[in-house]
Amino acid sequence: MEMMSAASWPSEAPRSAPVRQRSEGSVRVTAAASGGRTHLAGLAESGSLRARMPRVSDGVEAVLVNTAGGVACGDHFSISAEAGEGARLTLATPAAEKVYRSDGAVSRIDVHLSAQAGAVLHWLPQETILFDEARLARSYQVDLAHDACFLSFEAVVCGRAARGEAMAGGLVSDQWRVRRGGELVYADAFRLAGPISSLLARPAIARGAAAFATCLYVGSAGLPPTSRRCGGTQPRF
Repeated sequence: MEMMSAASWPSEAPRSAPVRQRSEGSVRVTAAASGGRTHLAGLAESGSLRARMPRVSDGVEAVLVNTAGGVACGDHFSISAEAGEGARLTLATPAAEKVYRSDGAVSRIDVHLSAQAGAVLHWLPQETILFDEARLARSYQVDLAHDACFLSFEAVVCGRAARGEAMAGGLVSDQWRVRRGGELVYADAFRLAGPISSLLARPAIARGAAAFATCLYVGSAGLPPTSRRCGGTQPRF
């Protein structure tokens, strides 16, 4: 009987899918007040997230910079900010954040904000631009003292209209939880998945709008939080 055998060299073995490098980053900003003025009390940065502090006449302003140049599939970023008692803190971004096409992995952005007694906290990033087949999930946890003031504005643009692009498919998910004095006062869950452009074309969803924004204001004690989501064919800022 004649026997045959075969051996494969390592280079001939089946190759697994390439492991792509993912970006991770975190930033934590703390502002405190003393003598009637607000100053930066703490700053921690890691990965591709940075915070720059321009000089402002009132309070502390932190401009968040993503040195990765955007958000790609599987990236994970964490942002934390605290306005101490009586402090004024604003968080912003220098430009729109771009979320690129994903090969299936979902990118995550987790935001944790807090404001102590008498503090004023603003969350005012520029718009987020979603490319076709982008997949993004964001969560916002906001903890406020009973007399703190909070203002946020989040805008999302699906595709780049000037380039004739549309977001035919993908995923976008936003989860908001706002607590005042330990009590949940605002909760919102927004999610679009699958044929994004077709979903936005429905009258009950966006009536053809390619951009939408959410503005949330939590004011002085005794007043309920106010939220409004609006959409339009072109964003206005």
